[in-house]
Amino acid sequence: MDLGLSIPILDIDGGTAAIGPELAKVGAAAEGAGATSLWFMDHFFQIEPTGLPAEANMLEGYTLLGYLAGHTSQISLGLLVTGVTYRHPGLLAKTVTTVDVLSGGRAVLGIGAAWFEREHVGLGVPYPPLAERFERLEEALQICNQMWDPENNGPYEGKHYRLQETLCNPQPINRPKVLIGGSGERKTLRLVAQYGDACNLFGTSPDEVAHKLRVLRGHCDDAARDYDAIRKTIMVNDLSPAPETRDDFVRTMAEYATLGIDEVIVFPPTGSPAKWIDSIAPAVKQLAEIG
Repeated sequence: MDLGLSIPILDIDGGTAAIGPELAKVGAAAEGAGATSLWFMDHFFQIEPTGLPAEANMLEGYTLLGYLAGHTSQISLGLLVTGVTYRHPGLLAKTVTTVDVLSGGRAVLGIGAAWFEREHVGLGVPYPPLAERFERLEEALQICNQMWDPENNGPYEGKHYRLQETLCNPQPINRPKVLIGGSGERKTLRLVAQYGDACNLFGTSPDEVAHKLRVLRGHCDDAARDYDAIRKTIMVNDLSPAPETRDDFVRTMAEYATLGIDEVIVFPPTGSPAKWIDSIAPAVKQLAEIG
């Protein structure tokens, strides 16, 4: 099992001027630990699940990934996950391509239907009903696929988006893998089966994750998709390891590994994330030994 790292807290010890240097240290610490992926959030206000108020620090995600591209050399980089409402899909594909080119082929497109209404309303971003957001998500996935097809620069005609040209040069160095976030059984996991290279589930319990994986397998059967070709990841916000709980964390993750989970993504809970990553680095090797 691989370990990924997501950094949701940007109230960094030392204040605003310390954010950039600390995130550079995060990149070095993540690669030094052997983590597989490094993720940030796609938000403009801080979100309640972190335990912080909306007024807490937050940075624009793709600018942040560009900065990390210049401070890392191996680890995959993505947002967990891009809200489909925030960027026109044609521009999103170009933005992700830019991160991929500048990172030497390490960009991942994490994407979902978006959910934080306060953020949309506060910044004047349209917030369509859920059904429409899922329609837009599916069209965005189709547009990104077409933008990353060097043989198809033609038009795209959808219900919500219309592009006369899907020109994207340079093409990505490595066509970005598409991770679709969320556990919804009727829509989200169907989109994973049709368009995704990876899913991202909530690590609520092994039984719940096993159920979601059975649903995904059913959607794969319906779509004639190879279930085993999809990378399965989970987030475990409440189980982030600490040095004193690292062994218990690994034992718990072993239950998910037996279900076929390829990667667990954890969240540094402090304002000094690089130091925290260093402290749990042995967990990376322990996880690699269980699956």
